[in-house]
Amino acid sequence: MTGTVRQLIIILCCLLLQAGCMPQFTQPHKPALAEPQLKETSFISFDGTELPLRTWQPPGGLAAAETVFIALHGFNDYSRFIYKEADFFTQHNIAVFAYDQRGFGNAPVRGRWSSNDTMGQDLKTLLHLLRQKYGNIPVYLLGHSMGAALVIQAMSGKNHPDVAGAILVAPAVWARATMPFYQKGALWLVAHTIPWYTVTGRILDRQACSDSEVLREQSRDPLIIKETRFDTIYGLQNLMDAAYASAGRFNLPTLILYGRHDEIIPPEPVLDVYNRFPGQPGSLKKLILYDNGYHMLLRGLEAEEVVGDIVAWVDEEKVKLKMEN
Repeated sequence: MTGTVRQLIIILCCLLLQAGCMPQFTQPHKPALAEPQLKETSFISFDGTELPLRTWQPPGGLAAAETVFIALHGFNDYSRFIYKEADFFTQHNIAVFAYDQRGFGNAPVRGRWSSNDTMGQDLKTLLHLLRQKYGNIPVYLLGHSMGAALVIQAMSGKNHPDVAGAILVAPAVWARATMPFYQKGALWLVAHTIPWYTVTGRILDRQACSDSEVLREQSRDPLIIKETRFDTIYGLQNLMDAAYASAGRFNLPTLILYGRHDEIIPPEPVLDVYNRFPGQPGSLKKLILYDNGYHMLLRGLEAEEVVGDIVAWVDEEKVKLKMEN
């Protein structure tokens, strides 16, 4: 037996011995540390965790708002992701609320994953708090990538808060069911042997945005997570699985926006999920494809067209709501 082969066997044995390790996810506080509460720059969630909150108001203030967006950022991003588009939305009397999800931005346990249920409860808590304060104004959930997956997972089925609709931008629904076996196996192995090990997005060698200046801005932003734990990636994969599996029970009026040059989430699972959403195209669901769009549609060179399409769709949905009432 050569020395090289012996070393490989030793490494393999070490990995197998460590396979008893589990991905290390954070847990909500039990009992809750405080009651849910809406503050000016944060909100207290269901278990007392305080999450940073950003608000963009129409020119006439929140009293002039005809619509509310809750914006959910993507993986390793945070609430600022929507700031340019929010200015456009406010000009159409849309108030925008965006928060740092657990483990991201300035939220607690930065860089660590919690769980699908915990993240979903955070979203439902904010929805409840906004309903208490602003009454019956139509609320739409606008999720990008991971944020879109969370919207699908949290709002599927019958027992979810009342919202007017969902806007899913490049939804992260690349489930294990659509992946080759070696990709699934590799992620399981590293998440269960070296869950604390971190990697950067450079290993993917993928382009996420059509605007290179946006990518440079992100590289300089200290709140964008640059190095990601394997167990956090594993947690994201669990969320994508849950969103993919929930598609047939997602009954909200839905707009999906997807770029044909998306190098992060393949088109096949996105189209599959769209086709499994209930309802007929043009009625309960709508899909818009952008020939020159990449994953970060809201911040790419096509962003102006994208936000215009969002506002136009919301206006159509509001007309439907008035006719129904």
